[in-house]
Amino acid sequence: QVQVVESGGGLVQTGGSLRLSCAASGRTFSSYGMAWFRQAPGKEREFVASISSSGGSTYYTDSVKGRFTISRDNAKNTVYLQMNSLRPEDTANYYCAASRTQWYVGRSTENYYWGQGTQVTVSS
Repeated sequence: QVQVVESGGGLVQTGGSLRLSCAASGRTFSSYGMAWFRQAPGKEREFVASISSSGGSTYYTDSVKGRFTISRDNAKNTVYLQMNSLRPEDTANYYCAASRTQWYVGRSTENYYWGQGTQVTVSS
């Protein structure tokens, strides 16, 4: 059974930074892609970033390119989301997602196992 646990959310001012962490267990972490999604109140869950199993390929939604960085440490079974230059529109519940298949790092919410989410609030 795959378990995914996020941490690191909080309240930050516009322009500030946060780093989210996500630990996954229940299978060989280094063999699977990982991703981050977010969901703001009244909106659908949206893709933020993903990373291949080796960490060699990363993907971002346009609105976070140049500000957010996804990375992973396979020795620690952990994936990170470094968020810089935060904006009020980044306010959302952020979810870590573990791919159901080894190769998938796309944007469909159907292809992932989910954590419980961690709240990020950016004040103006």
